Amino acid sequence: MFTNVAYLHNSLTDIVDESRSLIVTSCGYYRVYSRPTVSTERPKGRRDYQLLYIAKGKGHFYFENKEYIVSEGNMILFRPGETQMYYYHATDKTEVYWVHFTGCHVESVLDAYLPKNQNVFYTGTSPDYQWLYRQMIQELQLCRPNYEELLTLNLRHIFIMINRYLCEGQKNGSDIQNEIERATHYFNENYNKQLNIDEYAQSRHMSTCWFIRSFRQILKVTPMQYILSLRMANAQSLLETTEYNISEIAESVGYDNPLYFSRLFHKHTGVSPSEYRKKRTK
Repeated sequence: MFTNVAYLHNSLTDIVDESRSLIVTSCGYYRVYSRPTVSTERPKGRRDYQLLYIAKGKGHFYFENKEYIVSEGNMILFRPGETQMYYYHATDKTEVYWVHFTGCHVESVLDAYLPKNQNVFYTGTSPDYQWLYRQMIQELQLCRPNYEELLTLNLRHIFIMINRYLCEGQKNGSDIQNEIERATHYFNENYNKQLNIDEYAQSRHMSTCWFIRSFRQILKVTPMQYILSLRMANAQSLLETTEYNISEIAESVGYDNPLYFSRLFHKHTGVSPSEYRKKRTK
């Protein structure tokens, strides 16, 4: 089993602190692949709150002595004093993230964002969840200035994402929502490459027409318009913060032809790249 965990002030005990609204006390990641079974048995629960996210595989959870098999894309919430009995099996190749938290306003925060009277709820498979959990682990490990505040913001970000998914995902369809979120992540990481929408759709086993229509339905722009906006935003940033020439900036955001890039930039912003730089410099 691979683990990556971190604890507030290196304390392994469950912390109850009502001096602030919301406090993250520990966070971690488990990848189960060798040990036959990883078990957690807390008949009396804990004194704090816990939110788990099944990123891959599945977990076996028990509520009121009844087994629930919880698959990837689900969150599990435990409140203080609730019995915690759950198991991960190596054959399921489970990957799970978890966070413990406390504070004087936790219940009001949960009421605002999470479904009521539910321990398990589906929230989708957005890569953002994993990224936010990893950020919290890193902040707890490094303890950089203001890290406790950033931990709280990351946890609130997760709550907001859950609420947004519950409000929008059901309306748009969970599968569609997941695919579009995955696509935006891919485009954000690869906008400076030669992207082909047909090839991307085929790689995800989707028809191009269905993908473009679904993308536009959710984000109100086509995939190429989204990629263009990423390229132009990053070009503007490079014009403002670097001394790269226009050809270098064009290449940095995915264009081999600087003249073509300049025409697109002018159409997008109303000014040429050089005029934009002059105005921003002034």
